[in-house]
Amino acid sequence: MPKKAILFMIISALAFTLMNITAKKMAHYSPFQMVFFRSLGTLVFTSSYLVYNKINYWGTHKKLLFFRSIAGMTSMLLFFTSLSYLPVGTAVTLRYLSPIFAAIFSVFLIKEKIVPIRWLFFILAFVGVLILKLTDLQFNIIGLVVIIGSAVCGGLVYNSIKLIGDKEHPYTIVNHFMLLCALVGGMVSIFHWKPIQSEDYIPLLSLGLYGYVGQLNMTKAFQLGEINKVAPIKYTEAIFTLLIGISFFGDSYSLWSLIGMGLIITALLLNLLFKPKGS
Repeated sequence: MPKKAILFMIISALAFTLMNITAKKMAHYSPFQMVFFRSLGTLVFTSSYLVYNKINYWGTHKKLLFFRSIAGMTSMLLFFTSLSYLPVGTAVTLRYLSPIFAAIFSVFLIKEKIVPIRWLFFILAFVGVLILKLTDLQFNIIGLVVIIGSAVCGGLVYNSIKLIGDKEHPYTIVNHFMLLCALVGGMVSIFHWKPIQSEDYIPLLSLGLYGYVGQLNMTKAFQLGEINKVAPIKYTEAIFTLLIGISFFGDSYSLWSLIGMGLIITALLLNLLFKPKGS
C-alpha cells in the first residue's frame, strides 16, 4: 500500500478528532446547526479551489457522486441523532464499526479479496476500541440502531469513494457531499435554530475546516489504497482522542485504557505489515 495513503488517513483521523472535540463543546446547539456550519465552512475551501483552478464543479460521474453524498449525509445525521440517546463516547465508539462494514461491502461491491487473518486484525482493533470507550455503555435500543445505521452508511461511503477512484478530483467529491449537507442541514435547522453567541462563530466554522481536512485526506487515502488496508487506520482517531485529552484537558486513563490503545496499535501494525504469500 502506498505510504501516502497511510499518511493521508492518519491526517484525516487527526482532523476528525479535532472536529469531534469541537462538536462536543458546541453540543448546546442543534445537531442540524452543526451539520450546516460544518458544511458551510468546508464549502468555502472546496468551492473556491474548484472555481480558481477551473476544475469541473459538478463532476462527470453524477450518480456515484450523489450516492457518496447521500451515504455520507445520512451517516452524519444519524450520528448526531444518536447523541440524543447515547453517551458521546459510546456513539463515537460504535461509529468505528464503519471500517469493518467497509471491508465487508468491499468484497461484494469492489470485489476485493480479504485474507482471512485480516478479519482477526479487525476484531483485535475493535476490541481495543471497546476497552477504551465502552466502560460506561448505556444500552438504548433506539440509539443503538441509529448509530449502527450510521456505521453502515459510513462503510458505504468508503466503498463509493473507491468506486469513484481517480475518475473525479478529490475536491469535487468532497464538494458534492458538503453541498448536499449544507442544503439539507440548513433547511432542517430552520426549525431547530438557536441564536448563535458571538464567541461561538469561530468554533462552529472551524467544524468546517476540520471536516474539510478530514474528508479531503480520507478521499485521497481511499483513492490510493485498498479499502481493507486503509479503513482500519481510522482507529487512530481513538488514540488521538486519548493524547489530546491528556495534553489539553488533564484527562487520566486506567491501565485498561492503555491496554486498549496498545491493542489498536498492534492490530494496525499487523494489518499494515502483513503480506500474503505470493504478494
